Amino acid sequence: MSTPKTPAGRRVGRPRAQERPAGGPEPRDEVLAVAGELFTTHGYTATSTRAIAERAGLRQASLYHYFDGKEAILAELLEGTVRPSLEVAAALVSRTEASPEARLWALCHSDAALLCGGPHNLGALYLLPEVGTERFADFHRLRSELKSSYAGLLAATAPGAGLAPDELVLRADLLFGLTESVILIRRADPDRAPDPLSVTPSHSALRLAAVPRLSLARRLRAGRLPPAPRD
Repeated sequence: MSTPKTPAGRRVGRPRAQERPAGGPEPRDEVLAVAGELFTTHGYTATSTRAIAERAGLRQASLYHYFDGKEAILAELLEGTVRPSLEVAAALVSRTEASPEARLWALCHSDAALLCGGPHNLGALYLLPEVGTERFADFHRLRSELKSSYAGLLAATAPGAGLAPDELVLRADLLFGLTESVILIRRADPDRAPDPLSVTPSHSALRLAAVPRLSLARRLRAGRLPPAPRD
């Protein structure tokens, strides 16, 4: 027998343990929000699907209507820290009115802001030993694509164009690592203000990319380092 569907085509979920307030988040989003909090505050291993379901106002069996287990929830949280930056990178490629240096800055800034944003430091989940398993291959693929976007924008800059291939890869790895260093900073100092934490690494990234300091200053004064594109 086929699963009944709502008029919008979405599967009908199991009954909730608690009624969801009108206009509140969808159950799947609630599960992700709760899991993100519990994984980062109590630990991934110490958090059970029962605890996630209870905090989300669901019966434990209902949680499996949205995710097939705790690993699936973790995978979705991890991929959600990369997909938005990939979308920004794709948009920046077409913004030829801005210089490559400006677009590289915008990607670093957008990526760092994403990792600094939100109530919980989801980037810290990258450090979990479980994330090294095959189950999270999609996350690693997306993250590699994002790193390649850094390399592509770096190669388009005047300094990057003169780099040997091996040096370009190494410099892109360093740029990527510099941006992701905000994860460890935020972990050590959770109350650090997010705005400087996302802007300062972006400026440092251009210095690492060998963009001359005066060139960077001129671009800043002229407003030619655009914010990341928004939908």
